[in-house]
Amino acid sequence: MVVVGAGLIGLASAWWLSRRGHRVVLMDAGLERPTDPDAGSAAALGLLMAQVFHRSSGRSWRLRQRSQALWPVWREALAAEGAPLPHRQGLLFLAGNATELARQQQLATTRQRQGINLEVWSEERLRQVQPVLPATALGALHSPDDGQLDPPALIAALLAGCRRQGVGCLSEAADALERCRGGWRLHGSAGTVLDTDWLVVAAGMGSAALLASLGLEVPLEPVLGQALELELAGAPDWEAGGWPGAVTWCGINLVPRPDLPGGRRLWLGASLEPGRLADPQALARLRRWEAATPIWLEQARVVRHWQGLRCKPCGRPAPLLEQPAAGLLIASGHYRNGVLLAPATAEWVAAQVEAAERHQPA
Repeated sequence: MVVVGAGLIGLASAWWLSRRGHRVVLMDAGLERPTDPDAGSAAALGLLMAQVFHRSSGRSWRLRQRSQALWPVWREALAAEGAPLPHRQGLLFLAGNATELARQQQLATTRQRQGINLEVWSEERLRQVQPVLPATALGALHSPDDGQLDPPALIAALLAGCRRQGVGCLSEAADALERCRGGWRLHGSAGTVLDTDWLVVAAGMGSAALLASLGLEVPLEPVLGQALELELAGAPDWEAGGWPGAVTWCGINLVPRPDLPGGRRLWLGASLEPGRLADPQALARLRRWEAATPIWLEQARVVRHWQGLRCKPCGRPAPLLEQPAAGLLIASGHYRNGVLLAPATAEWVAAQVEAAERHQPA
């Protein structure tokens, strides 16, 4: 089978399929060069937001819960392959107004009924955290079971795992797709022609153009995200200060990185900007953490600025997990949850393949 796209979802699918004994070829023009700066994975900070999701039923909720259960298994498997992943536990959602605080309290009650631990933090408890949090926060919802994984480390680990397990890696773009006897024919930009009985399209924004060669309309739109890496003036003791993990304020995530040089680094991001062009004002709001910058963050030095394009379905819920024809799978449009949903997506892909194989005549 062939997987098109070596972003996070394509790599996760290829890695999982190969671990389950399938022969896989992975095609992407970026396999032999640095990640495309416009790729969706470049915009990701790797937050795992499963338990704090505002819904408690439906496909998205089920996918999040399944991935939440699978991630420890995946981390253990990758560590056994020699690629342990940096993982930070805990996620804190700050409430900026009374309405948001009430919603958080209601969600905590709902999750407690489901046996899921969410904690409501009072203003008083927030004021005890060091370095200090935005002074205008009225309270917060803390999820000890959610957290954050490093997207670059994850992508490198999955690619190394694919190669170690014998996945064929073709560094060229997928140009066109057509039906052929027994399955699908894929034409690569370097002249490669592949015939396969199963094709997984996980090419992010490139998925729409490839599927259009079959006459399939897949409405996807780009949403640009900018992010910053900052270096603080001093090295805070995040653990001693009671820091709760990653912190979300007005939709912007702050991720401490004590594992980076000097223990003073953090990530701040990512903005939500429809289209492909970066907005300087959005970057300024990001840098100010939406006008609530504590002094310690205001004094931090910008070390790195980057951006990427998230792939968002138009008029349909994210992600697109569809089988429009026998042997053709679409696994794209994960928007802001590619890292979180990678295991559940890969499991879905493998389940479609294996269910069809079970029903083939002997």
